[in-house]
Amino acid sequence: MIPQNPRILLSNDDGIDAPGLKVLERIAYTLSDDVWICAPASEQSAASRALSIRDPLRVSRRGPKSFAIYGTPTDSVMMGVLNLIEGKRPDLILSGVNKGQNLAEHITLSGTIAAAIQGMEMEIPSVALSQTYPFTEKATIYWQTAEVFAPKVLERLFVRKWPKDVLMNINFPDCLPEDVTGIEMTRMGRRDQNQLEVHERADPGGRPYYWLGFNGRLSTPPEGTDLRAIYSKRISVTPLHLDLTHETTLAGLSDALDGISL
Repeated sequence: MIPQNPRILLSNDDGIDAPGLKVLERIAYTLSDDVWICAPASEQSAASRALSIRDPLRVSRRGPKSFAIYGTPTDSVMMGVLNLIEGKRPDLILSGVNKGQNLAEHITLSGTIAAAIQGMEMEIPSVALSQTYPFTEKATIYWQTAEVFAPKVLERLFVRKWPKDVLMNINFPDCLPEDVTGIEMTRMGRRDQNQLEVHERADPGGRPYYWLGFNGRLSTPPEGTDLRAIYSKRISVTPLHLDLTHETTLAGLSDALDGISL
């Protein structure tokens, strides 16, 4: 599925200067010597699949094969594939390594996932990678865990084929490499605890403003889910696709609209 010495495009949502992108670059160079970077110039976390269609896109060249895009993760992948990469298209797109998890329902918010989705839609095999860590101010981020295990996981995936309309979502647990307990193919989970909160604060003039954030409460997910794997210090690999149709409800409501006069 992936050729030897593939042409790899790297992107992310944390921005081109993010430490996770440096980690991803080192990972990519274990797989190939043909590595390109097209990433947002600034952080675009939770940008999801936002696309800049009413604003111009500006590009800053950071190196022979490195570009900062003044736009979203989706913009960055599109610019790389359609405009900035010279010669052949990428054989592979890697997005990340995200600072924080991309698990369960939060996948739909993720700019990291969005970059991989855009690659998938352009029929390029795409993988999103995330390094989990706690929601605390001075948390240690174990980047070395992603760096140690990502090449092994990717190489194993590359010898197998997956459908063109599927991307791979890899999350590394919040622990040192030697404390990882396993690697697991998982399904997308769903939290039974709401993590989003609204914090009201006041500016120096006494005027209120609001800050959205995550409270970090853990849920109780079942085995086989991405959440349970990460809670158990296992690497989670989840195949994702874009069909959001709920088939059971579709079948149950198949006759709901019968007889409506037009």
